[in-house]
Amino acid sequence: MAWVGLTEDQAKAQGIKVKKGLFPWTASGRAIANGRDEGVTKLLFDDSPEAHGHGKILGGGMVGTHAGDMIGEIALAIEMGADAVDIGKTIHPHPTLGESIGMAAEVAHGSCTDLPPAKK
Repeated sequence: MAWVGLTEDQAKAQGIKVKKGLFPWTASGRAIANGRDEGVTKLLFDDSPEAHGHGKILGGGMVGTHAGDMIGEIALAIEMGADAVDIGKTIHPHPTLGESIGMAAEVAHGSCTDLPPAKK
């Protein structure tokens, strides 16, 4: 397990509205091939009205095998002030566990085609 940046509780305490992007590793080709699909990648973005739908990443985490080896990409995205589109457009090799970061960003943005649409 690995986390970097703000948690949901910390953002809430600071009065920041968050948008979540969750990507279950049960949809990751690499996790399935490894027989270790019990993980998840979660990204948090600023969803305040001032962000106009393009809020910067606030924090993120991963639960699963080698999570600590991949958390650096999320730390870099925070440092760069990336939004969900920036992360989603970043090239992620396939099949890798790290591509779940891009997929979680796409879930938050609403452009992920690797999962069925979320129910509203």
